Amino acid sequence: MKKIITLILIISFSCTKDDNINESNTNNGNSHEENSINCAGDYSTAGILLDINEEIFNDDESVNNHSRYSWSTDGVNRILNGNGIPNHEVGTFPNNHNPNTISEQMVNESFTLCPILVYEDGIEVSGPGSKIAYALNSVKFDPSTAGRCNDEGECCLAQCQGNWNIEALGHDTFNFGDDMNHAHVQPNGAYHYHGMPELLIDFLGNDQNITIVGWASDGFPIYARYGYSIADNPMSEVRPLQPSYRLKSEPDSNRPTTLNFLAGPGGGSNPYTPISMGAFTQDYEYIEGLGDLDRCNGRFGVTPEFPDGIYYYVVTDDFPFFTRCLKGDI
Repeated sequence: MKKIITLILIISFSCTKDDNINESNTNNGNSHEENSINCAGDYSTAGILLDINEEIFNDDESVNNHSRYSWSTDGVNRILNGNGIPNHEVGTFPNNHNPNTISEQMVNESFTLCPILVYEDGIEVSGPGSKIAYALNSVKFDPSTAGRCNDEGECCLAQCQGNWNIEALGHDTFNFGDDMNHAHVQPNGAYHYHGMPELLIDFLGNDQNITIVGWASDGFPIYARYGYSIADNPMSEVRPLQPSYRLKSEPDSNRPTTLNFLAGPGGGSNPYTPISMGAFTQDYEYIEGLGDLDRCNGRFGVTPEFPDGIYYYVVTDDFPFFTRCLKGDI
């Protein structure tokens, strides 16, 4: 069995793995000034997860490296420093569908402690290499891919031209070599999540609860899968939240239906096979009110960390899996 050994866990008080994230949500040893920052807008995330400093050796054969990440504050911003190495088991990399090896990254990011909503419908922040959000372990969320197809069904999985954006998840036509965490590796060695970070959630010890797994670039929190069934009622049932997207009943005009050519590592994707609905981003449509979440896969509501309510994004089991747009000031 693969084993992850925790070498160093520096926090402001002694606690178990299950508590080291969640207990710090309400009192993580920050100064009174940090907890009472005066935000001009409606929201403040001060005092939440601002004293984390971890170094964990991951002996997974595809990693064999230390996962280092810290979250702190300068009194105005939330500061992330890390190396982008996952702190949990991963799939085999390289593999037949993903030829890249996990390597350390230089992650130095800041997130406002006073997030402000400025875009009613969100502003698109997606595409390979985008920095839309980071998980608590300094691994980035990057839901889109560089894969494209043209109208003739000529496709490639990296550095491509074409009108049709290939999705990493939710279909069997194209294979990006993603693992059990819905993650894979970019050519620069960056391991990144396209969807639910399953073993990160297990590491946090809250796989059946409302759990913060990261922060979006606009400063709003990211929760995984679960929320209150009634957004503003903490006494309501905790259940998986549903996105408001669905597959279109009919494909768009000019959409290629057959894979006629494929360039890049996508072994298993054979020419002259059907391209299933859901393979392209354009195969989905947003229906307001269909699910629990808005166009950016988020909503207003109360959470254990924010009993007065906040806007937050949600990683979901179905498309869009993770937001492709942000509603706050970036």
